[in-house]
Amino acid sequence: MAKTKTSNQALLSGNEALAYGAYEAGLSVACAYPGTPSTEILETLAQFPDVDAQWSVNEKVAFEVALGSAIAGARSLFACKHVGLNVAMDPLMTASYTGILAGFVIVVCDDPGMHSSQNEQDTRWVALYSKLPMLEPASPAEAKEIIQEAFKISERYDTPVMLRMTTRISHTKENVVLKQRQVPPRPEFERNIAKYVMVPGNAYQRHILVEKRLLQLQSLSERSRFNRIEKGDGKLGFITSGVSYQYLKENYPDASYLKLGMTYPFCDDKIKAFAKTVKKLVVVEELDPFIEEHVKSLGIKVAAKDPSFRIGELTPDLIPAVVAGEVKQEVKAAKRKPRLCPDCPHWATFAALKKLDLYVAGDIGCYTLACLPPMSALHSCVCMGAGVTFNEGWHKGAPGKKIVGVLGDSTFVHSGITGLINSAYNKAKGVILILDNSTTAMTGGQQHPATGLTIRNEPTKKLILEDLCRVCGVDNVDVMDPKNLEEFRAILEKRVNEDALSVIISRHPCKLLRR
Repeated sequence: MAKTKTSNQALLSGNEALAYGAYEAGLSVACAYPGTPSTEILETLAQFPDVDAQWSVNEKVAFEVALGSAIAGARSLFACKHVGLNVAMDPLMTASYTGILAGFVIVVCDDPGMHSSQNEQDTRWVALYSKLPMLEPASPAEAKEIIQEAFKISERYDTPVMLRMTTRISHTKENVVLKQRQVPPRPEFERNIAKYVMVPGNAYQRHILVEKRLLQLQSLSERSRFNRIEKGDGKLGFITSGVSYQYLKENYPDASYLKLGMTYPFCDDKIKAFAKTVKKLVVVEELDPFIEEHVKSLGIKVAAKDPSFRIGELTPDLIPAVVAGEVKQEVKAAKRKPRLCPDCPHWATFAALKKLDLYVAGDIGCYTLACLPPMSALHSCVCMGAGVTFNEGWHKGAPGKKIVGVLGDSTFVHSGITGLINSAYNKAKGVILILDNSTTAMTGGQQHPATGLTIRNEPTKKLILEDLCRVCGVDNVDVMDPKNLEEFRAILEKRVNEDALSVIISRHPCKLLRR
């Protein structure tokens, strides 16, 4: 964080500003699993001693710990990237029914352009699907302001509140004003079986309340100061949200705007009133036609971007073409291809896999880059934990092939353990490689249970991966340093040719840990 000359101001990224805003609002508990572009939210919150911040083993666990804290009376926050929210969808959907006691904010950072993700998702649909309110800041300063409003909405309407960031908002920096922390009185934790035990009879009654709440939230959306009309010359009007608003203001300073900061529920009356004040109405938004389709459903004639612009993020130079309804022109820019760091231990591991000409079921981490030349030695990547489950599936679908599954140490703890138990239980065979570089390297070197350190680098109980694998029912567990090339290759070849379920822990610390 860079302080400016004015003592109560700081130059903050969107993620940092959001964290400061949550802290000022009296946040008590914050949980996450690291994932770009959301990682810095928890890293910033961990700097405050009076916030109980944790890296959780995965997003489902993080969500449930934060939700439980909110139901017990502590203002809480859960943060993740868009694909991480998929992991937490089970508790999220029911949390919409149970509601909360103290404020609970779900921060999700979408990644238009897939700068560090395996797909593009538009999380605004989750708000509609789960019937939860969604707020969407258009700048770091607004992120700081809007999360404080999110806690108020959460408590006033007894609901989790979703807050959507995108890569540009998360990582852009802006000068923001810092204020004193205000901790509200903590409500008394109480037993309430009808509210928090979602057996069918209770859930039915809670669903009725969810529908009533949605109507109340729609009324709030109509009067929310974050849904504001900016009058222009009346010739051209835009309905927009997020970073698209900033790009439009740069290109069309004289236009009229309906800037949506509360993107769900929709403010229908305000949309209709705004549409009547402009000659041409255009919806500009990143990724899916979330706003566009709703505006059209109101019977309003609206121009919108060509479907070709639904792929990738918008940039200021693309805006004129979007407004004109043109087709996106693909520009092949010269980019430096990503690759593993020099002397990364994964080079040695994949050299052995390539030498043995194995089919490699991959996973998400730095090692995914082994799919690229010169290695070209990783043949699938779907989601965290799939290195284990794909190994089992591939053996079923292609018996007789030489197959191994690969995943990282943090990823194994995240969602590989259940897959390994499943493989042992169902008598699966094959080799699982856990690439243990002693960190969550892909997102910047965060701690996890197998490092023995917390988010604040405080010593804690260390998960011993080899002991865990044995308890899961694996036949053979080997711990090897991949830099010992011949020894590593020999044990790999031996295990691949055995009729057994084996785990090889390829252990060598990430080179960046030396820094």
